[in-house]
Amino acid sequence: MEFDFTWVLVGLPIAFTLGWLASRLDFRQLRIENRQAPKAYFKGLNFLLNEQQDQAIDAFIEAVQNDPDTSELHFALGNLFRRRGEYDRAVRVHEHLMSRGDLSQPERERAQHALALDFLKAGLLDRAEAALRKLEGTPFEEEARLALLSIYERSRDWVSATQIAARLEDSGYGNFSIRQAHYLCEQASAWVANGDTENANTALVQAVAMVPTSARPLIDLAKLQKQLGQATKAFQTLVKLNGAAPQALPLAANLLANVAQSCGEQPAALGMLEASYMRLPSIDLIEAIVKLEKDVLSARQWYTKHMEREVSLVAASKWISGEQLVDAHHHALVQRAMDQATKPLMRYRCAACGFEVTQHFWHCPGCQAWDSYPVRRVEEL
Repeated sequence: MEFDFTWVLVGLPIAFTLGWLASRLDFRQLRIENRQAPKAYFKGLNFLLNEQQDQAIDAFIEAVQNDPDTSELHFALGNLFRRRGEYDRAVRVHEHLMSRGDLSQPERERAQHALALDFLKAGLLDRAEAALRKLEGTPFEEEARLALLSIYERSRDWVSATQIAARLEDSGYGNFSIRQAHYLCEQASAWVANGDTENANTALVQAVAMVPTSARPLIDLAKLQKQLGQATKAFQTLVKLNGAAPQALPLAANLLANVAQSCGEQPAALGMLEASYMRLPSIDLIEAIVKLEKDVLSARQWYTKHMEREVSLVAASKWISGEQLVDAHHHALVQRAMDQATKPLMRYRCAACGFEVTQHFWHCPGCQAWDSYPVRRVEEL
């Protein structure tokens, strides 16, 4: 049977016509979909770029109502609510996303992460912790661990914080040994407050071994040894501090003077303090030197030496306090004014957030940063 090419000639125009019609229908459908695309979405973007968050939220809500299946709109709306502090509305948006059965696994993990951030920003730490723990094994795992670390630090759960820090370090995220040493010091402080000096001493020795060049474990250990009546051991610990972290000696200057007086090491301590002052002048070092100097006149000259080296209202106030002015009444008035004026200058200021405190902190109560307070006071910065 021979093939009839007539059918080919007839079929080709028909196939071309059908293909053309199909393409026109597809193009028409595309145009219809484009016209139906949520104009509110683009309005929202425009408002967002102009930092008009209220109008952007209204536009995105309208867009979500018109197209409830679009997950990106939900994420944009949830993030806007969180930025505005409307955490309950952000939670509802992200929980709605989580409840959808057609959500892909990557989007579900993203929604879980967003929900955890909502709880964290809202201060619901227990719910944030539960949400963050569900992110183990996801692309958000490292971010979740860092957030968990922040939660445990804020709640002072040092055991859990130590575990998370160890996991972060094992995963190659960074070196957390200094922070873990801080956690040991925090636990030791709690044990000392409860009278458990044995566990406190063990924790501090472990912290010193973990980071030999860190100042806090050595200072806290010396304080504990002094409290236990071990003045010689405390002095040896502070000698070690002077070798490992000499820049931190002003923080322990008064402690060093007291320990030296208890164990008869005044000359050695005085030499350490004077050498430290030559490296980095500090009013705390001068106060300790004055305490150890046997000659009162020589001791008081340290204030004038300091004022010759740099302008210091604090040193001037302390020098005047030991002088006898002609009018005792006026002397008291001047001294009171000087003391009042120097109070702000004797504070410590966080280098991260500027939060000022009257005593040195290793963990900023303002921004929660570690080791953000310089050893020098405000006047000396």
